Amino acid sequence: MVTTPDLTRRRLLTLAAGGLLAGRSAGRPAFAAGADRPRLAAIDWAMLETAVAIGHMPVAACELIRFRADAVTPAIPAGVVDLGLRGAPNFELLQLIRPDLILTSPYYVAREAQMRAIAPVMSLPFYVPGEAPLPKALAALDALALAVGDPGAGMSARARADAGFDAAAARIAGGQGGGGQDGGGQGASDRAVCVINIGDARHFRAFGPDSLFGNVLTRIGLRNAWDRPTQFAFLAPVPIETLAEFPDASIVIVSDVPVAAARSLGRSAIWRALPAVAAGRVRVLPDVSAFGGVLAALRFAELVSSALVAPPNGSAL
Repeated sequence: MVTTPDLTRRRLLTLAAGGLLAGRSAGRPAFAAGADRPRLAAIDWAMLETAVAIGHMPVAACELIRFRADAVTPAIPAGVVDLGLRGAPNFELLQLIRPDLILTSPYYVAREAQMRAIAPVMSLPFYVPGEAPLPKALAALDALALAVGDPGAGMSARARADAGFDAAAARIAGGQGGGGQDGGGQGASDRAVCVINIGDARHFRAFGPDSLFGNVLTRIGLRNAWDRPTQFAFLAPVPIETLAEFPDASIVIVSDVPVAAARSLGRSAIWRALPAVAAGRVRVLPDVSAFGGVLAALRFAELVSSALVAPPNGSAL
C-alpha cells in the first residue's frame, strides 16, 4: 500500500477549529506542491461528490452500493473501498486504509473523535436548517481543493458547474414544454414548480427553499411553488390533496414512484382531480440525491430542465 510522507501527515494535523485546515487560513495548502496525491476517505456523500468533482477520487467511502443506486452519478470505481454505514463506518478498515484526510460533515459529529484518532478530519456543513445549501456546496469545491493543495481544481470545478447551470437555464428560457395541456403557449419558466418525492399514495415530501432542489430551481430561472416552512430542507409527510393548493404549478416528482403507490395513484380520484395532473403538468425524474453536493445539483438541473421543456405525454404515472 502506498502511503504519503510523514511531512504531509504533520501538515494535515494542523486542522483549525470547525474542521477547516489551518493551511487554508494561512494561505497555504495542506499538501506540499508536487507531493503525492492525498489519500481521501469520504464518510459523507456530499463530501464524496465534492472530492470527485475536483478530480480527487477517494480511496474509500461509505455505503457505495446505496450511493450508486440513490445518487446514480458520479460513477465510483469498483476499486474504491466501501467503509460500511455512514453513521457507523468500519473504523478498523478505515485505519487499515491509512487515509491522509477523512471527509465528513456535522451529520457525523458523534463519530468525529474516533475519526480524528485515525487521521485529520475535514468537516464541512452543506445542509443547515433555513440556509441555502447550493452556495455551501460550491464553496466546498474551493475549500477541499485548497486543502489538498490543488486550488486550480476547485476553480475548474466551479466553472464547470456554472456552465452546467447556465445550460439548464438557457434550456428553460427557450423551452415551451412546461405548459401542459392547458399551457396556452406558456414557456417552461412561466410556471412555478412543486418538487416532491412520493413514498405512498396518500403522502409526499415537499422540498422547500432551503433544499438543494429548491436552490437549483432558482439558479436556473424557475420558481419553487413550495414557499412554506420546512423542517429540514423538506416537509413530510404532506397529504397528497395539499397539491390542490397550487393549481397553476407544475409537479416534478424526483425518483421513481413505488409500484404500489403508482398503481394506487392511478386509481385515486383525488390525484386525478389535481389541476397539474388533469392538465398533464406532471414530470417524473430518475433518482437524484436530495442531500448531495454540486454533482447532484447539476444532475437535477439537467434532468428537471430537460423534463420541463419536453412535450407533455399525459399522465406521468
